[in-house]
Amino acid sequence: MASDDIQNTQSIDKNTNNISESKAFDWWRRTVQYKTGISLSDQDKLQYEKDAQDRKQKRDCEACYEYRDWMLQYSPSVKFMLQQIKDISPNPNTPYINENNIICEHCNEFKGGGFNSELGVLICQNRIYSKWQLEDIMTHELVHAYDNLKFKVDWFNLRHHACSEIRASSLSGECRFANQFFKGAMKNFKKGHQECVKRRAILSLTSNPQCENKQRAEKVIDEVWESCFNDTRPFERIFR
Repeated sequence: MASDDIQNTQSIDKNTNNISESKAFDWWRRTVQYKTGISLSDQDKLQYEKDAQDRKQKRDCEACYEYRDWMLQYSPSVKFMLQQIKDISPNPNTPYINENNIICEHCNEFKGGGFNSELGVLICQNRIYSKWQLEDIMTHELVHAYDNLKFKVDWFNLRHHACSEIRASSLSGECRFANQFFKGAMKNFKKGHQECVKRRAILSLTSNPQCENKQRAEKVIDEVWESCFNDTRPFERIFR
């Protein structure tokens, strides 16, 4: 590389660093101003809050995709489920679920993720607290995707929906002993896993527009419980 090219590259890097440092200093100044209220108009306050929210959403999004990509490459349960889905996809060359339709978005609802039979898997980037929590969420939603293909689930049929929710909560790792113990949610050591699965399944089923109330959700969950809880496909057993 010619000396002029080296100097130009160094000049560009220096300018980039200067711009970054200037932006960082400006944000620090605005943050101090916001917290102290000194020389801050109502319009400036609202603008700061909006910008702060935008910055947080950007950080959440970047972290979410970083964790997602790590899971796609290294997580045993996520990789296993994706392979199982690929094996039963109508077109194996274009799997039903892949990195193009596992997306991160800001969610207003208090949930970790979601599955839509037409759109794919949603990860709620503002509800992700750790990489390992995301592994459970992704595995949960991938069980739904698998069920949708394997069993032709009608998501407006409460029994269909209930069965998939039971399987997803049981097989994803969300209800493993350690999770429930540290949350203080395990009251019965022997039946803790089952209680967690049932509780989460009821909560999810209650959100179905076809479900009138929690009592209806509980009744449907009880009706399908035995067969659905004992169905561990595509896993050989509940391994998490």
